[in-house]
Amino acid sequence: MGWALDNLGLVGELTVDHLRQSAIAIMAGFVLSLPLGWIAWRYRFLRSAMLATTGLLYTVPSLALLLILPIIIGFPATSEANLIIALTLYALAIMVRAVADGLDSVDSSVRQAATAIGYGGGRRFWAVDLPLAGPAILAGLRVTAVSTISLATVGILVGVTNLGYLFTNGLQRRIVAEVLVGVVVVTLLALLIDRLIVLAGRVFMPWTRRPRGRGRNTRTAAVSAAT
Repeated sequence: MGWALDNLGLVGELTVDHLRQSAIAIMAGFVLSLPLGWIAWRYRFLRSAMLATTGLLYTVPSLALLLILPIIIGFPATSEANLIIALTLYALAIMVRAVADGLDSVDSSVRQAATAIGYGGGRRFWAVDLPLAGPAILAGLRVTAVSTISLATVGILVGVTNLGYLFTNGLQRRIVAEVLVGVVVVTLLALLIDRLIVLAGRVFMPWTRRPRGRGRNTRTAAVSAAT
């Protein structure tokens, strides 16, 4: 506790850097996964190949990927961009499957009903398919967020400053308190972002909070909210 209080400014700066790097990667992974997940769901002959390819990304060791990316992309090895790109690729490995599975979970009768009342393909996707796939996508996003915040600490091994600094510096100087502070702050940051994502889900998908057995079911409520 004494070390944390004495180095509060340092911990705060590292936390801001860590949060910025992680947030950019999480948002980029989410945005890019929507069209990729839709393609994997819409075109069945591409589904297996796309999901297998994105899944394989997660098997690549993070340190190896961080060492390879500068060679491929051309950014300096210590550039923050390399870490963000690597984290985005890992996010896609989780999110593309989450989006595809979420779209798979939408009842075909709801799609038919939306089409029957005049929804075109694009409008139906944004107003019906995506909202109803929301819970599955949200679950994938929560896993992605926690995973990304944890993985980001590896960036310090290639010179990208974030909370990972507390681990390496603490180990090198044998300051156990510094390492423990790093573990606690990373954990709390992951829990905070996870809670914010849950709250955002409740705000943007209010129909998921409707009690079962009262009024219209979740699917009907979502279609009604969209219209």
